[in-house]
Amino acid sequence: MKQITQQQKNFVTEYIKTLDGELSAQKAGYKSKNLKETASRLLTEDLIIKEIKRQLKAQISSLRVNKGYVIQKLLQISEFSLEEEDILDKEGNYTGKKKLRDTSAGLKALESLCKYLGFMSEEQEEYKQAKIITISNLDDKKI
Repeated sequence: MKQITQQQKNFVTEYIKTLDGELSAQKAGYKSKNLKETASRLLTEDLIIKEIKRQLKAQISSLRVNKGYVIQKLLQISEFSLEEEDILDKEGNYTGKKKLRDTSAGLKALESLCKYLGFMSEEQEEYKQAKIITISNLDDKKI
């Protein structure tokens, strides 16, 4: 069985960094006149594709970030960003008005969370209806 060479491993490492086949072939030490063609040929080889997958998997697993952590952080960002904040006048007195902290960050976090949880399928462009209930939404009469 054919094994991947060190030069091919170097090509894969560079390719993962840059996603530029020609530059990766050059940095890996290939001396062909047409590096673009060399890179194209390398990227069709099964051994190279397997090595790309192996190196990417190793990089991802080295991050050691689990899915639950990501979901928890997205929820925290959305709740904090969409929380209401009192508006104060110049003297620091409460004006009776409230505003959301950062709606763009909150909505972006919710969008990411909806996509991750599958509220939006690839076939359809519309979101499925979802209710998000936070502690701050609840009033004592509903509990």
